[in-house]
Parts: sequence; structure tokens; C-alpha cells
Amino acid sequence: MNAEPKLVIDPRSNVPVYRQVVDTLRSMLVDGVLRPGDTLPTVRDLGLELGVHFNTIAEAYRLLAAEGWLDLRRRRGAVVTKRTAPTEKPESEARFSRSLRQLIAQVRSEGLSVHTITLELERLTRELSA
Repeated sequence: MNAEPKLVIDPRSNVPVYRQVVDTLRSMLVDGVLRPGDTLPTVRDLGLELGVHFNTIAEAYRLLAAEGWLDLRRRRGAVVTKRTAPTEKPESEARFSRSLRQLIAQVRSEGLSVHTITLELERLTRELSA
């Protein structure tokens, strides 16, 4: 990756490794850490770096390409593309609400207080609005 951000996975997580890679890279893309024209490491290089099979990385790259984030070409690797934001759909809002509720239930079951969760959501809201 041109900008040299570090991708970290947790092999003990219940979340599959390919999904961790997709979620982390998507966050980097949305946050502008990775920009159009940036080249990602080859699937083999990133697989070696993370200690996972290259097919795991290839699947993550394919999913991000299907979302319009990456241009995949043989011998050239994965290049970040300029992606136009999709239009908001009602089902996206419902899916977001369900996911957020599940996440909140999970962190509350791990002991986080409603106050802590609220403060973090407010902080993220300010960050997104900036």
C-alpha cells in the first residue's frame, strides 16, 4: 500500500480473516487513508505479511472490487479506484440499524456501559460531520 497503513488481523477472532481484511481495508478507503490510484500489496505479499493463505486475500480483494473500490488486473495488482457513492436505500438503513443494535448488545454483554457507548457514538458522529 502506497500510504503504508498497517493491516492487522486477529486469528483468534470469530470473524473470518477475509472479512477482517475486507472490513479494515474498507475503513481505510472510506476514511481516505487509501486513495484512488494507490496500489495494494499483491495477494501473495499481503498473505505472507499476515500469515494467511493468498486465496484469503484474493477473496477480500474480489469483494472490494465488487463493491467498486478496487480495480483488479493480472500482473498489475489491486489499484484503488475513484468510487461514486451509491444512493441510499431503505433496506440499507434497516440493515445498519440491525447491525448497530447487535454490536451494542455485544459490547454491553462485555461490560461497556450505556454512557461509554453513547460517548463513543457522539464522538463518531462529530468525526463524520467534520
